[in-house]
Amino acid sequence: MKYLKVIVILILAIFFNTKAISQDIVFSDSVQISLITCSPGPEVYAKFGHSGIRVLDKINGHDFIFNWGIFSFNTENFYYKFIRGKTDYLLGVQYTSDFLPEYKSRNSVVWEHILNFKPSESKRLIEQLLFNYKPENRQYRYNFVFDNCATRPRDIVLGAVDGRVVFQPTFEAKTYRQAIGSYIGDDTWLRFGIDLVFGYQADKNMPQMQSMFLPEILKYEFLNAKISNDQYTQTRPLVTKTNTLVTTEFKENASPGFADKPFYVFSFLIILIALLSAYEIIFDKKYNTIVDSVLLLITGIAGIILFFLMFFSVHPLVKYNLNILWLNPLNVIAAGMIWFSKWRIHIFIYQLFNLILVALALVAVAISVQTFNQATFVFIALLLFRYSSWIYRTKKKIVRKSKYKIKDSNSK
Repeated sequence: MKYLKVIVILILAIFFNTKAISQDIVFSDSVQISLITCSPGPEVYAKFGHSGIRVLDKINGHDFIFNWGIFSFNTENFYYKFIRGKTDYLLGVQYTSDFLPEYKSRNSVVWEHILNFKPSESKRLIEQLLFNYKPENRQYRYNFVFDNCATRPRDIVLGAVDGRVVFQPTFEAKTYRQAIGSYIGDDTWLRFGIDLVFGYQADKNMPQMQSMFLPEILKYEFLNAKISNDQYTQTRPLVTKTNTLVTTEFKENASPGFADKPFYVFSFLIILIALLSAYEIIFDKKYNTIVDSVLLLITGIAGIILFFLMFFSVHPLVKYNLNILWLNPLNVIAAGMIWFSKWRIHIFIYQLFNLILVALALVAVAISVQTFNQATFVFIALLLFRYSSWIYRTKKKIVRKSKYKIKDSNSK
């Protein structure tokens, strides 16, 4: 449950305190519009950075940042709604003087990208912002990838220009899993958890426009974009200037420990399991049912979570998840049945079925249907080793018992 909460928090936008502004506020013709980009922070909830739109009117003394990342943990059934993809976020407004110190305290960089807008475009954008900020419009159905704090500013800007925004023709194609994974490390529990809940849809290449759900990619695309008229005869840069509003201080990151890397943890476990299984087989010792029961219970609970996400969540990237082949939800039932000898034949057949499912999962990875986390293969190897050991020991008991029955029958 701890890591489930971590995964949930990982894909949340940043929370800000906001100030209410009047819908009747007046802006001058010399207003300056900027895209604000905040670099990722060290905390889980800040791993992907943040975006917003700054409206600076020096003549009238207005300086606001419009932010689409407002949510509240106090919302009834917040985690349940978020997991199902039915969390509502809000557009809020914050004074820039309140916004910047918060990121200074997080040691994040804040960039301002001043947009090359004509007065008519700035006016149109402000009208859209104020329209979206109306109480009846400011709430929206949040989606981490397709509708978030970066895609909303992008769409507002694209809808305000005279003509159209033309982005750079060259684009490095990445999958959703690769793009998100680049922010959370290669061998971390966060990466392991995200890779578990993402299905094979996450291994599709992102279209250029869709890649801008990440604030730093949105920043990069805006810096290289141009505004063109409908005939493509005149162009101008979308961004005229970039200012650094907040800088960072160098802080040496602590080296991750052994327990922080799932690959190492699972490798250690498989060594222990292998030694235990070899000891049981070689010395014909009593089988340790606790180990298998715990493994079945853990994988079964994880499988139930994946099943719920696949069939009851509207998040598109968690659909069709082949991790459920080796994280079989029915393992929860088998974890209890394995303790009773009367179910031995049934569990024997069930474990054979489990081996087939695990093999299918590996085939899916081999033919590039879905990408699995590197630590997953170690855990799968652990399961294969223990499942096979259980099948081997159980088969011996079944054969031995059948021989006794034959002998008893002959003696009579």
